[in-house]
Amino acid sequence: MSKVWEIDFYSRPILDEQQKKIWELLVCDAQRNFEFTKICSGSQANARWLQEALSEALPLWRQQENYSDQEFPERIRFFRRSMKSIIPRACEALEIPSQPSRRTFAVYQWLCEREQTVYPQHPGYQPMMVAPVTFEPTLPKPLPDALLGEGWRLVTLQLSAFAEMDEWDVAFGDKIPLEQLNLSPDTIIPGLLIFSERSTPLAGWMSGLELSCLKLEMEPKPQLLLETGLSDRWVIAYLNDDRLIAEIQEFERTKQAAQNVHFVAVQSSPDAEKFAGFWLMQEMTSA
Repeated sequence: MSKVWEIDFYSRPILDEQQKKIWELLVCDAQRNFEFTKICSGSQANARWLQEALSEALPLWRQQENYSDQEFPERIRFFRRSMKSIIPRACEALEIPSQPSRRTFAVYQWLCEREQTVYPQHPGYQPMMVAPVTFEPTLPKPLPDALLGEGWRLVTLQLSAFAEMDEWDVAFGDKIPLEQLNLSPDTIIPGLLIFSERSTPLAGWMSGLELSCLKLEMEPKPQLLLETGLSDRWVIAYLNDDRLIAEIQEFERTKQAAQNVHFVAVQSSPDAEKFAGFWLMQEMTSA
């Protein structure tokens, strides 16, 4: 059971009776077993208000999960670059580590659902005020030496294979709430296997990067990128021949058919029966 919280704290496309924007806090865990919401006015939207709201969520989370009064989330992830000041200050006051990350798949999905079904029902809803979530890309960088494997391969698994993921022998990794996506069990999920004799150290390094997604970029030259954190991008491979480009394009088509769900895995060799690292991911597009 994950003790990581995902939060979003931002203005919504809703005006109050004074024609001022309403702000909303969303808090959930990675499986969305726990969900908490609270709204405030724009004039209240600061670190102090957020600290108090998160303090209200804590006992509810502890009660639902049968935790003691001494239990706290291991960390709080958030994906908005513009909140890199307010959210860390509120978390620091509660002595909970904060983590800028696009591995906020659960709260992002929840936000998208609310934009479709909840906000439009509010009398102050202003559809033209819906602000898309943007992730500003940075120039891709070569992978650090510590993350270079001896080889890689594109593979696929059926969604049903992940039903027992909690029982897999994996040293490092993370998953997403697949049960919330309403995908068919026979959906094909594409992935990238990285092989290395130093598979465990490599997976350990990768676990600190907050893996977000794999992505094909064609301009200015074809390359397969690994996106991490809020905006970091790393070159997995330069695609120098048509066969390889076609293979990655098929990977992208399969990924899109699976609601952008895919994975990265690390093994000691192509014949290994266990993973040193396994990360399920979902590329997040504009909300």
